[in-house]
Amino acid sequence: MTWHVAEDDVRAYARGELAPPMLWSADTHLARCAECRALLASVTDPVALDAGWERLDAELDAPRRGLVESLLVRIGVADHTARLLAATPVLRRSWFGAVALLLVMTVLMTDASNVAAPDVFLALAPLLPLAGVAMAYGPVLDPTYEMTVVAPMHGFKLLMIRTTAVLVAGLGLNGLATLALPGYGLAALAWLLPALALTSTSLALTPRLGPVLAPGVVGVAWTALLVTAHERATHGGTLAPFTATGQTVAAAVAVLAAGLLYLARDRFDTKTPGFRPTA
Repeated sequence: MTWHVAEDDVRAYARGELAPPMLWSADTHLARCAECRALLASVTDPVALDAGWERLDAELDAPRRGLVESLLVRIGVADHTARLLAATPVLRRSWFGAVALLLVMTVLMTDASNVAAPDVFLALAPLLPLAGVAMAYGPVLDPTYEMTVVAPMHGFKLLMIRTTAVLVAGLGLNGLATLALPGYGLAALAWLLPALALTSTSLALTPRLGPVLAPGVVGVAWTALLVTAHERATHGGTLAPFTATGQTVAAAVAVLAAGLLYLARDRFDTKTPGFRPTA
């Protein structure tokens, strides 16, 4: 080999200042010439070289983004927020599959029952987002709990981020199931306001009861309300929570609970049941 990269060009190459087409020639030549590689090593800042290797190692060891996280980043969600959203347990395929199967079975049973109102579906649908909220937080059910605890953000903001993920997933699946009940018209949408009321009430109770017990208490209260309404309903009549009056009450409860949740937002950064202070 009779040609070698000039020393000035090697130094410019080490500083990242060598421009094409000489850069391309240097790249090709350095891959085959040990003498020029030795010269490059002698003129390269060892601190900068070590830093470059560290960056390369960090990039190679970084976890690969999943489909959900990649889509969130593409639409403009910050990297750290996308990671927290993608790590939400209820966004996993097993949860989606179980919820979808449950909704399909409920829709089929509702259609086969030939009742005047889809009471079974309306009773179940508000509980699914509530269950999602219960599974999204806390050390009991969340395998990424330690990561969320040390996340450098306000605890209330973290709660809202994950609640948004849960509601989008749960309400989206419920909405698709509703489309499979066209014969009931707007009556099939009577689950929406109770779902929002149950979820917001659960979140408002979370600072006091914890992220698992609060949804559990609200779910039991909802079940008891439905049992009472069923006992008092006339044969073939609509259950009270799904009447116009019941829908109005559900909307009022949702607004009231949302207000109480906002007032208690700072309590999510204190030591409450199921939570630890964020770092």
